[in-house]
Amino acid sequence: MIHYSPLDDVAIPSVPLTEFVLRHAQDLRDKPALIDGPTGRVLTYGQLEADVRSLAGGLSAMGFGSGDVLALMAANTPEYATVFHAVALAGGTITTINPTYTAAEVHHQLNDARASILVTSSAFLGAAREAMADSLVTNLYVLDSAEQPEPSLQSIFGAPLTAQVPVMLDDVVALPYSSGTTGLSKGVMLTHRNLVANIMQVMEPAKIERDETLIAVLPFFHIYGMQVLMNTGLAAGATIVTMPRFDLQQFLEAHQTHRITRSFVAPPIVVALAKHPMIDDYDLSSIKQIFSGAAPLSAELALEAGARIGCEVVQGYGMTELSPVTHLTPPGKFKPGSAGITAPQTELQIVDPVTGESFDIDLDGEVWVRGPQVMKGYLNNETATAETIDADGWLHTGDIGHVDSEGHLFIVDRLKELIKFKGFQVPPAELEALLLTHPAVADAAVIGLADPEAGEIPVGYVVLKPDQQASAADIQAFVAERVATYKQIRILHFIDVIPKSASGKILRRVLRDQASQ
Repeated sequence: MIHYSPLDDVAIPSVPLTEFVLRHAQDLRDKPALIDGPTGRVLTYGQLEADVRSLAGGLSAMGFGSGDVLALMAANTPEYATVFHAVALAGGTITTINPTYTAAEVHHQLNDARASILVTSSAFLGAAREAMADSLVTNLYVLDSAEQPEPSLQSIFGAPLTAQVPVMLDDVVALPYSSGTTGLSKGVMLTHRNLVANIMQVMEPAKIERDETLIAVLPFFHIYGMQVLMNTGLAAGATIVTMPRFDLQQFLEAHQTHRITRSFVAPPIVVALAKHPMIDDYDLSSIKQIFSGAAPLSAELALEAGARIGCEVVQGYGMTELSPVTHLTPPGKFKPGSAGITAPQTELQIVDPVTGESFDIDLDGEVWVRGPQVMKGYLNNETATAETIDADGWLHTGDIGHVDSEGHLFIVDRLKELIKFKGFQVPPAELEALLLTHPAVADAAVIGLADPEAGEIPVGYVVLKPDQQASAADIQAFVAERVATYKQIRILHFIDVIPKSASGKILRRVLRDQASQ
């Protein structure tokens, strides 16, 4: 039983990514493309295109091109788009790195992606320098103008590249990393065709127009910020206001000052919009839609925030491996609790994970998706690719949900055991492996528990070795020193034995049931 999109097909041009995203740049040359929220600094469409072409020319002159990978580790800033599209124009691949990663996590991504150039900002130079050791990175550049021993990115701007370096549309242009249920994160190979298709699949049904101003507080290194905000916003000809991190007061001031028309957020921000007293101090009347993604949003919270702000608070659904959007809520199509309707040119199946039966409406099963936005595969990991995308091109999301009679998707659970902390993926197996390296720990398990602000929090269960002692704070600090902030264990319990199946698999559901009781 295949569920087809109720939306009309969109025209997906067969062109490389940057050619498509910047196709209006000359017509809009004097219009602000990106505004740095904290300083008000403006990068016009004309300046953006000129910088992209000059940096692409400089990269090409260095010999960077097809098959080469540049790693970008930075917070949101207007220059993020410059670097991203210069790499694409030069025919290369960009891998975006979470700047809160530890040096070890950055090192893993640099090595796995085989990056030869690393671009970062001065705030993250310490981790960048450490992570470069024993990697293939030969050049490190600093994005901002702070005085540092490393050269500024500006130093390699060269003669403008007047045309796209020839690429195939199925060449990988972006390589974000996504955590699996086991092991370290995996590179998600997204092509020019994937990203252009998904921009069109979002831009037209969502009716994102050039007269809009969008807020970009969600990070560009994450597929949501990268595609739905940066690339789709630029392709539409809108203005994007960037924020390097979330601060509620600055977030609200940006909305009031720049008359934000559409606010793309994650559920923790919706909580603030619904409940924080500071909201009443700002004029948010310009907002015509709040779009929440990256983690599930309850119907009650969406209605509460929407009533307070005076606009629809809607959801979408997707994942990094899907470029990322497969479901969205067009204006006027809001339904409480719904993750949206299927995007154009996208097919959906709801499949019984045990029998393989494909369900009709109102029955829960695993969500399978097929369409032009499905990734090319996982880098260096044919096994994981085959486990995720079947021979018929269906991507098995690992999420459990159902479709109603009007085509709305409702996500109710997950087959996969990833923990979603404020929209970020936390693989419990990674934390369990780390806990087992603590000298006092004999066994460990990690689960996600619901949290009203974070969505879910990582909770650890530890069995201590005989005659060993350690406090919960000691073990939490041990983990915190070795992982990014969002992966840290928020609560830790000591138990006598970790519940496991006969085959030795951790029975996380048993722990969740115990916690709920």
